[in-house]
Amino acid sequence: MQWLMRFRALWGIHKAFHGLYPAPQQLRCQALSGVEAPRWNDHDRPEEFNFASHILDYWTQMEKEGKKGPEPAFWWVNSQGDEVKWSFSDLTDLTRRAANVFTQTCGLQQGDNLALILPRVPEWWLVTIGCLRTGVVFIPGTSQLKAKDILYRLQMSGAKAIVTTDTLAPEVDSVASECPALKAKLLVSDHSHEGWLDFRSLIKSASPDHTCIKSKTEDPMVIFFTSGTTGYPKMAKHSHGLALRSCLLSWKLLQLKTSDVLWCLSDPGWILAIVGCLLEPWASGCTLFVHRLTQFDPKVIVQVLFKYPITQTIAAPGVYRMILQQKFTNLRFPTLEHCSTGGEALLPEELEQWRKHTGLLLHEVYGQSETGITCGVLRGMKLKLGSMGKTISPFDIQIIDDKGHILPPNTEGYIGIRIKPSRPTGLFMYYENNPEKTAEVECGDFYNTGDRATMDEEGYIWFLGRGDDVINASGYRIGPVEVENALAEHPAVAESAVVSSPDSTRGEVVKAFIVLNSQFLSHDKEQLIKELQQHVKSVTAPYKYPRKVEFVTELPKTITGKIKRKELRKKEFGQM
Repeated sequence: MQWLMRFRALWGIHKAFHGLYPAPQQLRCQALSGVEAPRWNDHDRPEEFNFASHILDYWTQMEKEGKKGPEPAFWWVNSQGDEVKWSFSDLTDLTRRAANVFTQTCGLQQGDNLALILPRVPEWWLVTIGCLRTGVVFIPGTSQLKAKDILYRLQMSGAKAIVTTDTLAPEVDSVASECPALKAKLLVSDHSHEGWLDFRSLIKSASPDHTCIKSKTEDPMVIFFTSGTTGYPKMAKHSHGLALRSCLLSWKLLQLKTSDVLWCLSDPGWILAIVGCLLEPWASGCTLFVHRLTQFDPKVIVQVLFKYPITQTIAAPGVYRMILQQKFTNLRFPTLEHCSTGGEALLPEELEQWRKHTGLLLHEVYGQSETGITCGVLRGMKLKLGSMGKTISPFDIQIIDDKGHILPPNTEGYIGIRIKPSRPTGLFMYYENNPEKTAEVECGDFYNTGDRATMDEEGYIWFLGRGDDVINASGYRIGPVEVENALAEHPAVAESAVVSSPDSTRGEVVKAFIVLNSQFLSHDKEQLIKELQQHVKSVTAPYKYPRKVEFVTELPKTITGKIKRKELRKKEFGQM
């Protein structure tokens, strides 16, 4: 990270010779009092939109004109005492360099796909914004992915480039020969690796002169791999409308001010990181705070909240749950004003415990890789314990049946988002290369999320669970088939069924019901469990491994041979 701090000295030299592009006229007209974030009307969606030029470069212009305070746009720290602070001007400079690396060095063009597998390092933000400037579609992935996961993602997406760390470089190299589309491999590391381009060196030498593309609002921007119950993850493709949504007049999720310091603890591989670690804070012109956090340590998180002037947090319920379980004597954080949580359901008693110990409410939000955040408990809204809050515009959420008919209040059904007569800004475009799956989730006038819920007369929504078998463990969505396929590669496993199981810390964990091959029936069961868990960790992302394993003589099946996962889930949750 030392290069990032030393590099600051060069920015002043370049800025002396290269003027900043002025903010678009429409932004200068819409900006109020010189420091307000630009906003668009819900019903007057612009034909062209690019978050890099319309938002980041706008704030850079405000800094240049002295209308933006000295607060950094980006504030990164780690446990070793390293620190990086970037202004919006710095971000503009560095991301233009990144854009030139992609187009000039890698030969990428608008519409090409780039796989992005990085932990919480500053370069993650340079890559994402650099992609926005060039029209390259980025594909985030958690750094816990293994060779098999990476191969699938590269082959399915046809990615022409990948950016990752030296930890994952060998995994990529082991499958690269099977990915003919892959042309450029960029490494974020202090060490060189044969066959890889040094991203940090390229950024240093790249020109800061770059003209952002004029992207259409409906042009593709990002692809998220989202888990399903059958087959492998699907590619949910989003347009620049996902970014525009954070700039709509009606979008009031966090109600951030330029003086706020927001800390979003989401894994960089998930959509919440795009929304909470990029779009939301910078659409409002506030400071994004990032801690490297190689793992969630509640003691470190609490220390950070006491040490730094963080005013808002977004994290999975498991993070808040871990903090509460540590029984800290003091959780009255000096600057923290607002806490949001999403990714799984919170128990009412957990909400009350957090309020009791911190003096703050936990505001729940809900969304999917296909939707971004769709509903939530906004600041100042009446709180109903156990509810995910209300719909956030421009989405129109209704509870529907499997035919797309709207159900009356307090009736269980599917969470549906209206897509006719017009598709709302921020909803995914479609599942890439999978029109059949896209058609499956279109239910009458609605997109069917597959999640079950009820809605009361006031519009408050109560989440009931997945309509399918996706497991939600600590905010990580895991398709059971992915785990079952990994288990099938072990010689001990004749067949398996993977479902969610209740857990006091994580809410849900992965549990595997396994039928053993006859030659393994006499093996030590405890040792075999450890071996199977390690096997899954080695062939797929570690967070997917089954924390619980039960050996059975047979699995419940339908007459056609399909495993009755719902029956197994009922058994698990019936034991609570």
